[in-house]
Amino acid sequence: MPSHKSIPIALTIAGSDSGGGAGIQADLKTFAALGVHGTSAITCVTAQNPRGVRAVGACRPELVRAQLAAVFAELPPAAVKTGMLFTRANIAVVADFFRGRRRPPLVVDPVMVAGSGDALLQPAASNALRRQLLPLAALVTPNLPEAQALTGIRITDVESMRRAARQLSQQHGCAVLVKGGHLPHSREAVDIFYDGRTELLLTTPFVRGVNTHGTGCAYSAAIVAYLALGCTLPLAVARAKGYITQAIACGARAGRHDVLGHLAAAKR
Repeated sequence: MPSHKSIPIALTIAGSDSGGGAGIQADLKTFAALGVHGTSAITCVTAQNPRGVRAVGACRPELVRAQLAAVFAELPPAAVKTGMLFTRANIAVVADFFRGRRRPPLVVDPVMVAGSGDALLQPAASNALRRQLLPLAALVTPNLPEAQALTGIRITDVESMRRAARQLSQQHGCAVLVKGGHLPHSREAVDIFYDGRTELLLTTPFVRGVNTHGTGCAYSAAIVAYLALGCTLPLAVARAKGYITQAIACGARAGRHDVLGHLAAAKR
């Protein structure tokens, strides 16, 4: 029998993107590029391409629970992320599954709106996200529109990003990464990490002229991969920032659209 090295396992709980750039597809590409075995629990199926979301079909909550149970039974993950959950019922199932058990670090990417502007979270699900899931998170990774929606703070600069990160951390007892890719008039891609004690200002130059569809999904997936590989949370965030920057810089064209260069980024 050949001997095989053991690799860590990561789990993504998210929606499927038929265009392959975001969601489950982006997460599994990221896990594979970073040498982690990716498992998945699909919460919804989208008819989607880089231009927009045409339709969404939510999975039944009992099917989401069955996927989680199947993964944990034979492939227990070292770290987990959530992405698009879409419905209040699916948020409740995920929260119930992780509540009250010894669980791996949970990274919550609070997917609310696609880059195209399409809603990716039902209005009735917003409170469930805040009340049920965020208190279970080791890290929550909102972009600027999501951070504004979750805090009510109008974010226009780095200082307001810091306030939003601190407010979310205090409210929910978790670390926060506010992603500043939408920050107006900034020459750098600025993110703020805060865990209640440590604050990090993460900056890289903007990669101009590139469509960044799926970067939020891949960024949080990279954090999960590095956690599964044994990194501390601040180190996982810092390494993931470098990974996603390289994935954008090493991107390619698929049809008429830019796609992230996952494998090239992992080799840098």
